[in-house]
Amino acid sequence: MGSRTLLLVLGLHFTLLGNLEAIDCDPGFTAKGRLCDDIDECKEWDSTPPCGSNATCYNTHGSFYCQCLPGFKSTTTVNFTALTGECNDLNECQKTPQVCGSNASCLNTIGSYNCQCQPGFRSTTPVNYTALTGECKDMDECKDQTADCPNNSSCVNTPGSYTCICQSGYKLTESRCEDIDECNVTAGICGEGGTCQNQEGSYSCLCLPGYSNYGNKQARCSVLTCDQFKGDETPGQNVPGLAGLLSLMRNSCLALSNSGEAARGRMTGEMLLENVFTQIDSFLSQGILSNSREVSRLLGAVEDAMKLIAPQLRNNHTTMETDHTEAEIALRRGQTPPIGPISLANDNARLDTSWETATGNGTYPGFALAGLVCYKTVERYVNDSFQYLTDTDTDTDTDTDTATATASKPNYQISSKVVTAFVSNPATDQLTQPVILTFKHLQDTFELRLLTWLGLSVSVVCLLLCILTFWLCRSIQGTRTTIHLHLCVCLFIADLVFLSGISHTQSKGGCGFVAGLLHLFFLGSFSWMLLEGVQLYLMVVLVFNTTIRPLYLHAVGYGLPLTIVIISAITYPDGYGTTQHCWLSLERGFIWSFFGPVCTIIFLNAFIFIITVWRLAQKFSSLNPDLSNLHKIKVFTVTAVAQLCVLGTMWIFGVFQFQEEGTVVMTYLFTILNSLQGALLFIMHCLLNKTVREEYCKLLSCICTPQKKRDSDFSTNNPSSSQSQGSRRTQDTGELQT
Repeated sequence: MGSRTLLLVLGLHFTLLGNLEAIDCDPGFTAKGRLCDDIDECKEWDSTPPCGSNATCYNTHGSFYCQCLPGFKSTTTVNFTALTGECNDLNECQKTPQVCGSNASCLNTIGSYNCQCQPGFRSTTPVNYTALTGECKDMDECKDQTADCPNNSSCVNTPGSYTCICQSGYKLTESRCEDIDECNVTAGICGEGGTCQNQEGSYSCLCLPGYSNYGNKQARCSVLTCDQFKGDETPGQNVPGLAGLLSLMRNSCLALSNSGEAARGRMTGEMLLENVFTQIDSFLSQGILSNSREVSRLLGAVEDAMKLIAPQLRNNHTTMETDHTEAEIALRRGQTPPIGPISLANDNARLDTSWETATGNGTYPGFALAGLVCYKTVERYVNDSFQYLTDTDTDTDTDTDTATATASKPNYQISSKVVTAFVSNPATDQLTQPVILTFKHLQDTFELRLLTWLGLSVSVVCLLLCILTFWLCRSIQGTRTTIHLHLCVCLFIADLVFLSGISHTQSKGGCGFVAGLLHLFFLGSFSWMLLEGVQLYLMVVLVFNTTIRPLYLHAVGYGLPLTIVIISAITYPDGYGTTQHCWLSLERGFIWSFFGPVCTIIFLNAFIFIITVWRLAQKFSSLNPDLSNLHKIKVFTVTAVAQLCVLGTMWIFGVFQFQEEGTVVMTYLFTILNSLQGALLFIMHCLLNKTVREEYCKLLSCICTPQKKRDSDFSTNNPSSSQSQGSRRTQDTGELQT
């Protein structure tokens, strides 16, 4: 009992001693034993948050601080405590006036704001939004059909609203679009020859007989005369074949000048334009124009026809091209005269003017037009027709004076296509702005003509040397030499004819004859090349030293091209000779009477050469090849292929050279290759031939050596000379030596 009491007394004593040793902690800390722990004021609160409901509390060591929520602003610094500040609402609408943009209104709320779109705009999100969640876009009342526009008006959307515009022919009166009576508002709106009839939203002009608005009911009625389409009743003044065109246009003009059923039943402008150019093509294809007077009559008739047709066309821009013509027409309609530049062009001419020039200073008929017509084949009829005018040209008393004066005047050649340019302005004698006509020259440049003459002259000389060599050099006589001889003869004649007559198109008969000769001899050159390919085939594929009988050679070399020419001339005699060259026409595919056989021969020869090369390769690889003959045939094949390539390539460019609009580049290439063919044949078959070179050397030595020395040398060297000639004659064909 005593020990227990002692222990109890000791425990109480130590407890009292512990309480007497506890420490005091600073504000923001709490004592735990002998230590002070931080108090988290942000978590340990009874009923009221330490920072209030509009701020966020952040604990620190021994304290805390507050930061306002978005949409609120501190009355002091950013970081504060409940004792040093508080958070008040931030008015975003005042702080940033354009926070919602220019198409919305800003409404402040506690801690935030709302944007509301203004009338005429629609939010991309729900009705109330912020700058971060949406925006206001314009409402298209016209598209949404929410606009309230009166009848006979058009709705035009504007930012945030819309506008109602009365349609043409109506005016706005007390929020209504009422019809405008154009007949009373504008005096003389239909012209002196027209009667105005008002219509709902429009009007129409009814033209009196002899007047026309060319199918445009809102255009002024202008005087329309059809006398220009009468045939010339003066004896000897009519142009043969032009009556059909004049009759067509006169009937159309009369129908256009009459109102009622006759006018409603007439052809459209497009139909009439097509019929007119069909008539012109038919007329020009006959080739019956004989002088510049008839050409002028044609040009005048076509110009009158275009001025009558153009206002009836539906489109503002119309083009049409036929075999003999090419036309481009620009048209503008409207209540006010058009302004601005006009540019019409084709491959041969260009017209640059303005709508002010096309309209003129007179009464505006409600339309303006400009046109350009190019004639592809007429220039040959006006050559030699431009002469100086003197007083004797107007002397009609005697024919002698006029004939004498005309004979003494120089003649001129036209160097461009004939074109007709026209505008609707009837008075073009005094213009305030220039009218520019640009023509393309038909003739080649001087350099090209010089190159043609020089190149073909070289070719002709080389071909003549080849002909003399193949004819006179007996040591190389054989089938291939015969083929080469006639090949050079054909090319020689063709080059001479080409050089002297290709551009002489004045005489249609003479030009056709030149074209026929070119057709015959150019085809002949390819026929002889075909025979050379056949000869190579016989030598390599069948048996060596095989020859073709001369009768067969001439039958194919000259008979085949002559047959093609005769058939072509009978089928389409007008195909020989064009307005630009004395060559085959491109019409009706007539040019293929030449290119068809040429392409066939080129393909046949190419096939033959492929077989020849293949068989040569086999023979060279055999055990006991005849190297001498094989090497000789190899050289023959190489020269034949090179010869075919030059002539074939030349006519590839010749396709473009003889087109109606051949380019200068193609002309240069054709001329160069045409001049190379004679030089190539001379080099390959003469200069590279060892036997021929020896004959040339002997000929030169005979010319340069005195007569006595030649007699002495002949007596001394006669046995060896005879032996040499005899050995050469024993060769099978006397072909190319190596």
